[in-house]
Parts: sequence; structure tokens; C-alpha cells
Amino acid sequence: MGRAGAEALTAQKISPGDHDVLIVVDIQNDFCPGGRLSVPHGHEVIPLINRLAERFSHVVLTQDWHPPGHLSFASSHPGKKPYDVIEVDYGPQILWPDHCVQDTRGAEFHKDLRVPHAALVLRKGVHRRIDSYSTFYENDRRTPTGLVGYLRDRGFKRVFLAGLAFDFCVRYSTEDARREGFLVVVVEDACRGIDIEGSMDAARESLGRIGATRTITEAVS
Repeated sequence: MGRAGAEALTAQKISPGDHDVLIVVDIQNDFCPGGRLSVPHGHEVIPLINRLAERFSHVVLTQDWHPPGHLSFASSHPGKKPYDVIEVDYGPQILWPDHCVQDTRGAEFHKDLRVPHAALVLRKGVHRRIDSYSTFYENDRRTPTGLVGYLRDRGFKRVFLAGLAFDFCVRYSTEDARREGFLVVVVEDACRGIDIEGSMDAARESLGRIGATRTITEAVS
């Protein structure tokens, strides 16, 4: 973490209440060491998230859940390789290694994740022709996952986010949550990022610009 990024974190105590929900983003085998799209040190967030979740009455878990041959897979585009960028109907699309394919071990939650009281498991990226970073909308920023309606029906006002990867799924979830009028707190030490061409710094700049709070696990109590 750069100096500017560290200085933007707040250690002020934040107490979750009845109108707060923790969204645990994509703690899946393929995003952890040995997985097909491993986030560096991704497994390190799991004990932090387990402890964090104990402080919340309301928790949502999300899963990338791609069909075989998904648009975002480099293998779906002859001559392309992972991390190439192509243009699709909704704009630029980074191509990834095949990952989190439905009903595979890689798509399963990591075995050490322990959040038994999670009330909802939300699966995203299920449409073959649209990728999904955000837990709220697919990458066309129009196709909903259904999470907005769930949160509103349950009366939640503030969203806490933790998980993988900070600079993609957590960032885009934060942006969409703010766009939908939710207060957002990102628990940054319970996230890890991929960092492609400055994407970590770009994520922190975005979070600051939209008014999201960045904090650490021990401040949430």
C-alpha cells in the first residue's frame, strides 16, 4: 500500500447495527493460492473475514459463477491470452484465465471460510456474454444481480465490503452501492488485489472520489 493510500484509512471505531450488512466478496478457491486466477496473498483475508463476520448480524456471501466458455475467458477467443484486452458490446474487457466455472472445485468457497450465519449466497457472472465484477450489476452496468432489491427489502442502509479482489470486484461493488444510495465502508486490510497496470491506486482514488469510507478490521467493533 502506498503512503497516500495508508493515510486515507480511518481507524475510528465503527459499530455495525441492524441496518448494516457485510458483503463478503468471492472467497473462492480459484482466487486463492493454487487457483486458476490466484490473487496474491488472497488466502490471508480469510481469518480476518471470519472474525469480522462475527461482528455482524447480517452477512451476504458472493460467488463468481461462470458458465463454460464465458466471454471473459481468454480461451474463448482464439489467438488471445490472459490479460489481453478486447472490445465487447459494453466496452473494454480484460481476458482472464478460465476461473470459477460453475460446479467446479475452483468455484467453491475456500474451506477455511466460516460464516455460517450468512443469509444469502449471491452468484454473479452467470450470463455467458457479460462479465461481472460488481456484486450489484454485470459489467454492462445495467443488468442487475438482484442484490439491490434484496438489500432494500431488508432495510439495509450501510454496506461493508471485504474480499477479493480489491481493485476489481470490491471496487466496482463499492461504486455501484454508492450509485444506488448506500453508505459504504471498505474494510481494506480484509481485501487483496491483483494490481494490473496501476489498478490498486485507481481503485483507491475511485473510493475516495465517491465518498466511500476505507477502514481496517480492528476498527469495526
